[in-house]
Amino acid sequence: MIALIQRVLQAGVTVDGEVCGEIGPGLLVLLGVEQGDDEQKAARLCERVIGYRIFGDENDKMNLNIRQSGGSLLVVSQFTLVADTQKGMRPSFSRGAAPAEAERLYQHFTGLCREQGIPTETGRFAADMKVSLVNDGPVTFWLQV
Repeated sequence: MIALIQRVLQAGVTVDGEVCGEIGPGLLVLLGVEQGDDEQKAARLCERVIGYRIFGDENDKMNLNIRQSGGSLLVVSQFTLVADTQKGMRPSFSRGAAPAEAERLYQHFTGLCREQGIPTETGRFAADMKVSLVNDGPVTFWLQV
């Protein structure tokens, strides 16, 4: 399971012109689910995303996590994160989980984030989404479990 996390001042996602989710300061989490991922990996990745210290403290050092900063999450499914790009000129998606399993684990991940008390918005699984963001820093990290 892969999370590309971006520290944002604001982020939003729309489908067919309708806003599905939007947040102020926090993290945009682009989530990719691979074959073999399970609830344990989702829980570990949730723990890492929520605990990752990438927000500035009183000295502007990256010492605070999302909870400590008072931020929110916007979690967007993105199967292209699991692409194999090592060969050729076209990505292979053979490492991706089957759509039903990917959606189940995506929903599980977002539920875990909410259970941790983090305000969590989402996109719409498998939809053609338009994601907008104001990256703060920019600060972007790749987390994988």
